[in-house]
Amino acid sequence: MKKKNIFLDMSATLIHHGHVRLINKAAKFGNVIIGLTKDKEIKKYKGYIPEIKFAHRKEILMSFKSISRVVPSNFFITDKFLKNLKIDYLIHGNDNKNKISKTKMKIFKRTLGISSTLIRRKACKNLKRSK
Repeated sequence: MKKKNIFLDMSATLIHHGHVRLINKAAKFGNVIIGLTKDKEIKKYKGYIPEIKFAHRKEILMSFKSISRVVPSNFFITDKFLKNLKIDYLIHGNDNKNKISKTKMKIFKRTLGISSTLIRRKACKNLKRSK
């Protein structure tokens, strides 16, 4: 039986255990393909330049044994994009904003108390305190 192609879209600007948990859940469903948000898309939709450039974020993600490939993606994923990549399911945290067919989507609860944004804020606060 052919394994399903499972797609995760993420910015992964600061990779953390929430990302690891989602990747591990996705791997139980099939071949994991990461749609990694391009730097210019992060700037456009999140308002900042990522601390880690796309090429390096891709390198980090490709070191996971369960990830078969990483492809550049826009901030929002479309049905057409998934069809072109022959994706069976998109897996996302419950903060999903992609407007794709519900039959193609599996949603999981986010890991509580962690996000790249929270890490970024904590780091900035700690830097201010140390001055």
